[in-house]
Amino acid sequence: MNPQDRLIFALDVPSAKEAEHYVKMLDGVVGCFKVGLELFISEGPDVIKMIQDHSSASIFLDLKLHDIPATVRGALRSAEKLGIRYITLHSTEGEAILETAEEVKGSGLEVLAVTVLTSTSASSLASLGIREDLNAAALVLDRAIRAQNSGCAGVVCSGEESKWVKQKCGVEFKIIVPGIRPQWASVAGDDQSRIATPSQAIQDGADLIVVGRPIRDAKNPREAAQKIINEIQSIPDLKE
Repeated sequence: MNPQDRLIFALDVPSAKEAEHYVKMLDGVVGCFKVGLELFISEGPDVIKMIQDHSSASIFLDLKLHDIPATVRGALRSAEKLGIRYITLHSTEGEAILETAEEVKGSGLEVLAVTVLTSTSASSLASLGIREDLNAAALVLDRAIRAQNSGCAGVVCSGEESKWVKQKCGVEFKIIVPGIRPQWASVAGDDQSRIATPSQAIQDGADLIVVGRPIRDAKNPREAAQKIINEIQSIPDLKE
């Protein structure tokens, strides 16, 4: 995987018009575009076609599916027809939902399990009903192993846990890390608590990183994206 393909840009904008602006601007630099809940609910599947019309980058549909298994299976079949590369589902309900990944096995659509949101701090786990003796890393690792055993292609986790997941689940199991904050970037009102720099995350085991605001809020987003790619490229012994 080349450095460009490791960079996912989060199209966290409210309209197709704004999304198209960034897709055109970042085409040829960013390897993948992420479409989240806000944009997909606003624009629907048409926004996927718009990206495909203006870029050869792959698409990550980050909907964090969470429903009864039959409904999630149906959603995955529908997503498969869109020609996207990645889609997310929540891992909190265990194997019943994770095993729906088998529905699209071999189709080219890769199902990723969201372990613990990067906005969740270690101190807030207890308030969510998680045992006090179970920290974020242990919880993420447990959910990653369940996801791998259930047929998921990979997981979404913070940079803090990626090293342990990679060691336990092996090189073929993909790790996508959001909450990326380059050292040169300042994010006002940041709601991410478990963050990492691009090089940190990849050295610790991330296969792909998700970057939104540090690129979107930069004076020159294309230049900012290239700066991140250059940082990835400079990692010693980086395997493509």
